[in-house]
Amino acid sequence: MVYGVLRFINFAHSDVFMVGAYAGFFIAPYFAPRSIVGGLAVLCASMVICAVLGVAIERFAYRPLRSSSKLNVLITAIGVSLLLENAAQLFWKATPRAFPVLFPSESFHFLDVTISSNQIIVLIVTVILLVALQFLVFKTKMGKAMRAVSFNHTAASLVGISNDKVISFTFALGSALAAAGGILYAINYQSIQPLMGIIPGLKAFVAAVLGGIGNIPGAAVGGLILGIVETFVKGSRWSTFSDAIAFAVLIVILVFRPAGLFGKVQVEKV
Repeated sequence: MVYGVLRFINFAHSDVFMVGAYAGFFIAPYFAPRSIVGGLAVLCASMVICAVLGVAIERFAYRPLRSSSKLNVLITAIGVSLLLENAAQLFWKATPRAFPVLFPSESFHFLDVTISSNQIIVLIVTVILLVALQFLVFKTKMGKAMRAVSFNHTAASLVGISNDKVISFTFALGSALAAAGGILYAINYQSIQPLMGIIPGLKAFVAAVLGGIGNIPGAAVGGLILGIVETFVKGSRWSTFSDAIAFAVLIVILVFRPAGLFGKVQVEKV
């Protein structure tokens, strides 16, 4: 969404993902542990906190550079990412922490496959958020404004759309979803640390490119394909190369289909 509206990659997104996981870690003791309601409350609270953080990042780091070159904004995004990572290490230390159990945990066995309840929760919450996001972007007034700003900033402002409000909302929404991703990641891996967002963030970028930058269902399908490929690789003798496979997929896609599986080639006048 951020790329679609502003045409730059928000490298700090992976660190908002990390902040969301830490927000859940500190909020969890105030809600009923191992309960659906308590877990959802932690999830929602973390999303609100990261939405505020996303708006603050856009307002104070990116908005002053909106008329600058893309390179300046790109360097700033990397700087914000490093700031969040180092601030997290300063305040929360670099030692990994055990993430609390938010939802009732149970394992289900089907033939030779074992599925945990947390994995099912991740799938259900992901589908719900994906459908809600798709509805918001294509069926609401704000979604229409987001698409208008993405298409042409100047034309959108001429018809009365506030670019600043739309961009702030986009950052808030994207950051809230990053927090949800951080919580869902943490409940499965049960460990968090300040640099936890780097690899998932890079793989999310690969998934977005694989599906087609700016295409919401495409990004979800890209993530699913990437996950299936990594799972099969981890079950083979090449398991140590599972991360490398993800970036090999990125290179192949960029070479043979730069627009992604569901993306459309766009011609830009220069």
